Amino acid sequence: MEHKKTATDDLAKDAPATGDGPPRIVAVVPALDEARSIAGVVGALREQRAVVLHRVIVVDNGSADATGETARWAGAHVVREERRGYGYACLAGVLAAEEADVIVLLDGDAADDPGDLSRILEPLLSGDADLVVGSRSLGSREPGSMTPQQVLGNRLAAFLMRSIYGVKVSDLGSFRAIRRDDLLALEMGEMTYGWPVEMMVKAARAGYRYREAPVRHRRRSGGASKVGGTLKGSLMAGWYILSTVFRYSRWTPREHESRAATSR
Repeated sequence: MEHKKTATDDLAKDAPATGDGPPRIVAVVPALDEARSIAGVVGALREQRAVVLHRVIVVDNGSADATGETARWAGAHVVREERRGYGYACLAGVLAAEEADVIVLLDGDAADDPGDLSRILEPLLSGDADLVVGSRSLGSREPGSMTPQQVLGNRLAAFLMRSIYGVKVSDLGSFRAIRRDDLLALEMGEMTYGWPVEMMVKAARAGYRYREAPVRHRRRSGGASKVGGTLKGSLMAGWYILSTVFRYSRWTPREHESRAATSR
């Protein structure tokens, strides 16, 4: 099928890259026991016409089902990370994407809509942002896609981010984009539920330009929620997320200045 040129293609062509040509964009999809949904996620990413992905990496975080095999069948490169934890899975995918200039992160349960990929990438590729997070609050949430405790915890964490770091945060969404070098410079250490918040807090401390893009959030089509599925999971996630907001409030980049802010 002939590729139809889009505005996002022009942005990718003109955006600065590590090497020759447009930036290489790699999608990293952490997944745990999501065999029912992962093929649809991988297929939808690979079929995007607004954005051409260099590769889709699915990180099988120790699944007991056929998540890895299904993702490979759908056309993804599969990495196995046995250490359980959202952060472990994300980091394994980022490290595996050695060729990437830009990393896109999204979940494997089909709650994130791959159709929003160009919205997530546009501020980054146009040079207006260093970290872009998909906001379900600015976009839309399908009824039942988030539990009441998830909504409450998300709002509280976003409020704290705004109050402490002065960043206009409305959501802590999993669908996000960042340049790989900038992500590695954050020296991520939260290997469980705190990973997304750590990224946002450290990015703020490093002076990265933050933007949000409205996205659609759907009911998950595979696997059980590791956050909102049980009361224990909700409480643990809430603790990790809120404590992470405070833990890195005095963190500074190794170079003591924002690489993102000084190199663009």
